Amino acid sequence: MSDWPPKPNNSGPQEANQNKSNEWKLLEEIVLSSVQEQRRARRWGIFFKILSFVITLIVLLGLFRGCSVSPSDTEKASNVSHLGIVDINGTISASSKDVNSEDTIKALRKAFEAKNSKAIVLNINSPGGSPVESDNIWQEIRYLEKKYPEKKVYAVIGDIGASGAYYIASAANEIWVNPSSLVGSIGVIMPNYGVSGLAQKLGVEDRTMTSGENKDILSMTKPINAFQKEHVQSVLDNVHQHFIDAVKQGRGDRLKNADPKIFSGLFWTGEQAIHLGLADQAGNVTTLMRKLDLDKSVNYTVEYSPLESVLGKMGAEMGQGFGESVRQKIGAEQNIELK
Repeated sequence: MSDWPPKPNNSGPQEANQNKSNEWKLLEEIVLSSVQEQRRARRWGIFFKILSFVITLIVLLGLFRGCSVSPSDTEKASNVSHLGIVDINGTISASSKDVNSEDTIKALRKAFEAKNSKAIVLNINSPGGSPVESDNIWQEIRYLEKKYPEKKVYAVIGDIGASGAYYIASAANEIWVNPSSLVGSIGVIMPNYGVSGLAQKLGVEDRTMTSGENKDILSMTKPINAFQKEHVQSVLDNVHQHFIDAVKQGRGDRLKNADPKIFSGLFWTGEQAIHLGLADQAGNVTTLMRKLDLDKSVNYTVEYSPLESVLGKMGAEMGQGFGESVRQKIGAEQNIELK
């Protein structure tokens, strides 16, 4: 018998080929759709990368323009009698963009050399820092005072003028403070911690090797012996004496109190500092300008753009990280700070 009419589940060869053709078309459409989607995703990715680059470029150009100082404004101010300002703001360190001796000395020289600068003011708001950087600045101020005796140097302390910052201030002819300023802290510190007990509990073994019996002095994982402690103390006392000598030389007879506590690392309010002879009078930059009868001021502090500051900090952090790794491998001397 013939198989007619055909059953629904029993399609002929032509219909089977048609179904296969439809399946391939459907698969082809799916693949093409996926390829097109990937192409669109790539195009959008490229677009957003270009857009991000353009926005970044615009922001950087804006920062550079915003940070550029109008030469005409500076020239106008410097062409008349003015007060030359040099900022001492932030931690004092050779690697710091806040205060370092190289930039500060450049600023001081420009301020002194300026024809119309009638006086120089150290605008201070700093907790201190490196004794070497502080002394470098102190020495330069003393030198410039002798070279330009007609230009008086004032130090004006804001919130804080302590440790290395006060070291610098002591070179000024006069120190002005706010009654609530924090002043002094004439002392030296070398931070160090001992973790030998903790290392033993954690099962940490110190395998540091040295050539030189005292090369691992102040190791955090070894107890300090009496000789090493005495030696480190002598180093700190020597740096401290340099600080004391600089203050005594700078302040002279204006130090009203011979109490050794003045040089013990204690700090005082501005009002107390005046009574002790560590400062001369209360006031700020504005009142100083009134006293000197000056209407204009020019800030000679070396300035960095935000981009340079960010790059500088990144470089300092990278350098610090590298230094830390080196210290861990070969050892290094401890940091000494005026605090």
